[in-house]
Amino acid sequence: MEDSKDRMDHHADIEGTTIFDGKMAMKGYALNKMCFSFNDAAAREEYRADPEAYFDKFNLNEEQKEACRKKNVLDMIAAGGNVYYLAKFAGIYGLNMQDIGAQQTGMSLEEFREKLKKAGE
Repeated sequence: MEDSKDRMDHHADIEGTTIFDGKMAMKGYALNKMCFSFNDAAAREEYRADPEAYFDKFNLNEEQKEACRKKNVLDMIAAGGNVYYLAKFAGIYGLNMQDIGAQQTGMSLEEFREKLKKAGE
């Protein structure tokens, strides 16, 4: 019987896959805490008014700040972000799942949408 460590090791072999485990949760704590704060409309407005001050308020490290500045969800995941919390961040900028899918595949949004259309035919 395969234990959870074996399953995680197996998934670590999938190129481009970042496993969100305890180590990543610790790494991304500040980033995820910041993103969770966006459940509150006042927090979203505070962030929009001064993102850099908001990063500092939550003690983001430079890797996390740069990923947020670039609005790059894959970089945020690599910096310890959990996709469920990052969705709050993406929503501030009007990013949807197709935008994130395009980032994940390295395609433009238009290319990704065309890929989806073709897959549905």
